[in-house]
Amino acid sequence: MTEAYDLDLALRPVYPLAVRQPDFFERNHPNWLGYTMRDMMRVAQFHGIPFGPPRPDPIIQNMMTREIAAEQPHIRRVTRLGQAAARRGKGLAFAHEAARLIWGGAEGWNEGDHLAGAAARAGLDLAELDAEAVAEPDTLDAEIAANQAALEASGHWGVPTLVFDGEPFFGQDRIDMVQWRMEQKGLVKR
Repeated sequence: MTEAYDLDLALRPVYPLAVRQPDFFERNHPNWLGYTMRDMMRVAQFHGIPFGPPRPDPIIQNMMTREIAAEQPHIRRVTRLGQAAARRGKGLAFAHEAARLIWGGAEGWNEGDHLAGAAARAGLDLAELDAEAVAEPDTLDAEIAANQAALEASGHWGVPTLVFDGEPFFGQDRIDMVQWRMEQKGLVKR
């Protein structure tokens, strides 16, 4: 959408629901996670998007008990990197590249030069982002919490949610609808 339309999307990273509400998976129906994984695979196949289970999963969880670990080094790092990228106006580009690694089946996405390559493709320097994440974790977490508060103030709690003119649109299946709404209000192609 940002390539085709005269539009900039400001990505506002938030921690996943599993981190924000660690009992989320315990409260849901036992079939929820299995169905969600099958559906993600189906959506990726439908759209021709490479997809594979994350290795490692950015959220550390006991899959048998569905308990979320208290320590979350992977998701904390990648979300803080995303917020540091958003500070530079490149949050969407970084999220796109990092997600392709994490959900595209890249083994050890968190090791070697995988994330450095993703950052470079987004026009960023991973060493610079990592240095910021290490030097400013509390500040970045406060910004991420503010993003979460803004998400909830918009009328939703989940991702992806696009907010336009105060109206939330939740889910990748609503992207066409938010585009339609923006076109109603004057959005034009580049």
